[in-house]
Amino acid sequence: MDDLVQWLTTQLDEDERIARAADADLSNVFTRIEVFDAEMAADERHIVTHGPARVLREIDAKRRIVERYAWLREHGDTGDIAWVLPLLALPYEDREGFREEWRP
Repeated sequence: MDDLVQWLTTQLDEDERIARAADADLSNVFTRIEVFDAEMAADERHIVTHGPARVLREIDAKRRIVERYAWLREHGDTGDIAWVLPLLALPYEDREGFREEWRP
């Protein structure tokens, strides 16, 4: 699982880099969109809901889970949470380095 901890931390680092580079309130994105239709409105709602600020909050929460797991592992007791990291890794299964053995 140590490899999974490292790999997952790398994925969170990349997500954080991307989120921090983005326009915090996405105002630049929406000023460039001139034509809105019903489908685009749904896309817009999705983008706003999952904007950089939320992504950063989610990354923080995931980092805390990974850190807690690593601490428990270091102290010899991952107990009932061993399944958590593989679940956190699932959204990144399409990224380089994901291992099928990590799939829950």
